[in-house]
Amino acid sequence: MTLNINKIQVKKIKAIGNRVLVTDMNFGEQKTSGGIVLTSDDGKSRGIYPRWGKVYDKGPDNCDDYKIGQWVLVEHGRWTRGIGLETNDGDIEVRMVEAESILAVSDEPPSEANIAKEYTHGDSANFRPEDFGAV
Repeated sequence: MTLNINKIQVKKIKAIGNRVLVTDMNFGEQKTSGGIVLTSDDGKSRGIYPRWGKVYDKGPDNCDDYKIGQWVLVEHGRWTRGIGLETNDGDIEVRMVEAESILAVSDEPPSEANIAKEYTHGDSANFRPEDFGAV
């Protein structure tokens, strides 16, 4: 028998080892500050790029400088599927990422849907490493 868990009721969930739990990763339709609606690009080659997530918890072995509540840029595909949690603070979706996959940190949430200057060639996109901030 397969158990499909869409949402779990918990008071608090903790990361283990050096893992990081993040929330607020965006995979669906987005809107720029100018009001332009961007459709979901997940599963398409132009959707292959790092994504921002808000640090929900850090494991006890994680000695990196970022803190709970800060935003981290996670290397593309280096996150787990999200799991819904019903907490005392409301419903959230949490994903696990490895500390080694974090590329940058920010105190402020990303202001635009795009994280870097995109150079589009057909259905593919390339990003230059220098377009991203460093940790």
